[in-house]
Amino acid sequence: MFDYAALADAVADVLRARRRGETAAPERLALPVPGGVLLCMPATDGEIAVVKTITVHPANRDRPVIQGEITVLEAATGRRLGVLDGPTVTARRTAAVSLLAAKRLSPPEDGPLLVIGAGVQARAHVEAFWQGLGARDITLVSRTRSRAEALAKDLKKLGISVKVSDDAAESAARARRIVTATTSREPVFPDTVRDDVFVAAVGSFTPEAAEVPASLVARATLYADDLEAVRSEAGDFLRVGVDWAKVTPLEALVDAPPPVVSGPVVFKSVGHALFDLAAAKLAFAAG
Repeated sequence: MFDYAALADAVADVLRARRRGETAAPERLALPVPGGVLLCMPATDGEIAVVKTITVHPANRDRPVIQGEITVLEAATGRRLGVLDGPTVTARRTAAVSLLAAKRLSPPEDGPLLVIGAGVQARAHVEAFWQGLGARDITLVSRTRSRAEALAKDLKKLGISVKVSDDAAESAARARRIVTATTSREPVFPDTVRDDVFVAAVGSFTPEAAEVPASLVARATLYADDLEAVRSEAGDFLRVGVDWAKVTPLEALVDAPPPVVSGPVVFKSVGHALFDLAAAKLAFAAG
């Protein structure tokens, strides 16, 4: 199985480099196209550079929702080092970012994990939390039960046992950790959660879309993978009108003592080119 812990460490290293002013990554370019959006995300740390070009078409049924690639370059010369599959890297680095956040923000004890969605992001998060946090009581919920059952069957081949449920409310009420990995524009579970829940909301990335109930966001302690990106794209927070001074970026958690948090935690992730850079550095360091 892919080493998500190593990628989480690589993400932390890139965030440290960013804090030292050693990285550059402009704001993501989003170009609407019929039925979806084209995204372009470059980044560099002076050693290598990456450019991710990816499309997201939520209505796709006979093709993947996410398609694209990441070109990896030697920064000093422009020499192409290779090309990585965009959806694979996106899924794995997003799950690694969530794992890094969960290690800092969620209770150390094992507890029920609920993953809402049945696509590549859902799979990667199950694998990452199973591997990195020891999650064993895992439930999948999807609007299409057959997709969740197919994912559960695939995960079983890896030795990961998961349950499939149609009851998001009941599953959310018992979960200690929740991951939302959908393209839904509206909340995918009700605010029935326990007070010590950790929620990683990773699916939506537009100002109009929100996977997490507004009432939960309003009472939770809030964190973001990248504060500027979340301020522009995270409908989960924008629709509530959060006080941005109370949203802590993931970068602030690296090398700091774990914060003492009372009540629910919502970690919002919309993605950032620096995380693709971390994945590329790990991939090419490994040969």
